[in-house]
Amino acid sequence: MKDINKYPLWTAIVTPMNQDGTVDYVSFENILREQAAAQNGIVILGSTGEALNLTKEECKKVLEFGLSLHLNTAIMTGIGGFNQKEILEYVTYLNTLPLDAYLVVTPLYAKPGDVGQTEWFKAILDLSNKPCMLYNVPGRTGVKMSFNAVKNLSNHKNLWAIKEASGSVEDFKKYVEVAPKSRVYSGDDGMMFDFVPFGCAGLVSVASNCWPLETRAYVVKSLEKKLTPTEALLWKKSTDTLFIAANPVPVKNIMAVQGKIKTNILRSPLDSRDLADNSKVVEANQKIQTWYKENV
Repeated sequence: MKDINKYPLWTAIVTPMNQDGTVDYVSFENILREQAAAQNGIVILGSTGEALNLTKEECKKVLEFGLSLHLNTAIMTGIGGFNQKEILEYVTYLNTLPLDAYLVVTPLYAKPGDVGQTEWFKAILDLSNKPCMLYNVPGRTGVKMSFNAVKNLSNHKNLWAIKEASGSVEDFKKYVEVAPKSRVYSGDDGMMFDFVPFGCAGLVSVASNCWPLETRAYVVKSLEKKLTPTEALLWKKSTDTLFIAANPVPVKNIMAVQGKIKTNILRSPLDSRDLADNSKVVEANQKIQTWYKENV
């Protein structure tokens, strides 16, 4: 296993699709190699990777293909759902793979409380043979990751980190407080600047799909406290364009424009046509590339 603490940036990789909706493995390999060359950690099959829109067999094939490339970077995969038996069966399978970490999201749809979340996360942490990053994203799951559940599990040997993606500085500070042994990462591209003063360890990013080197530079400058407020505002406004439609609709759109992937096709219920006007994303792409040329 690799030293996962050395990666300040993890890219939540998109799963590129062919025109017929099958996985585009040629583009997938290219973007994985691009991320490794940028020295970014990789998250395969998170929410940005449309993991819940693929069958379990497709997920296994995607994972096994990515791992077969033997990339010189750390690889994490997402674990999410609402059926504990199925999740634990999947973790048992994942434990057989040469992965470096798991990204474990709050249970979906059911909106469990402190006890339910504690037991859910504990079952996965107990079974896992990899370090785990717990993931708070209430906008997708319908419930905030319980502070008490995190506190209850704060000494678990497999609790490595937390990804905070609610956009709240106060919540970020609270996770740092209740899990002092864990590394806490921003799950919002535009919030790095705001989280750094409170112990932010890095970023799990959507933006680094389309801007791998640029986002790495942004993260490093943020962590070194060399990013100016003006630069931070540029990044916030630019990365916000990647969420003007459901993620990963905008980022797949701009990656297709950039030529990184063949199409902007998504799996239902997501649809590229929900981004009727991509001009804001194209403009953001130009601004980020100009920033990189002028500041790095």
